[in-house]
Amino acid sequence: MAKLILSLDGMVLREYPLSKERTTIGRKPHNDIAIDNLAVSGEHAMIMTILNDSFLEDVGSTNGTLVNGQPVKKHFLQNNDVIELGKYKLKYMAEGAPQAASPDFEKTMVLRAPSAQASGGAPVATPAAARDATASQPVAKNFGDTVVNPEMMQSQSPGTLRDAAREATAQGKAANAEAAATSSGSVPKAGHK
Repeated sequence: MAKLILSLDGMVLREYPLSKERTTIGRKPHNDIAIDNLAVSGEHAMIMTILNDSFLEDVGSTNGTLVNGQPVKKHFLQNNDVIELGKYKLKYMAEGAPQAASPDFEKTMVLRAPSAQASGGAPVATPAAARDATASQPVAKNFGDTVVNPEMMQSQSPGTLRDAAREATAQGKAANAEAAATSSGSVPKAGHK
């Protein structure tokens, strides 16, 4: 179980285990960690603990909350983080925190997909080709970064659906870039010289 160690001017005052899901910090006596000092707000901050993770949130304090010398509103606490409330410090100690990860831990394997040309698929559309193709195609529906053109997607085999989706996305990005260029004033507007 994680704990907070309260100190003032380098002198340890008390330890608080984070045994509850929500631990409140403030000047008022109803707080789980009550710090009787005018620099600390009545309800200053709270710590939310879920399993082995703890999150600090400043709940609208007057003087703010610092973690490791940096002002924060919300912060994911890590072992040895120092929370500063006025002149008081709370050191976060996670029980059983890993000291150093083993060399094999969290390695990412990079997989390279074969190019469409090498696998015998359709060539990948370039942005210029996509822009030229958009002029002759019906209007597509745009969902964020993905553009769906119903006519393009009909009667496609599963292998070519992926290529069609990639081409549609490239066309949508090209159309978005063209629309942005038009709205930024790079294209002359009617009535202006």
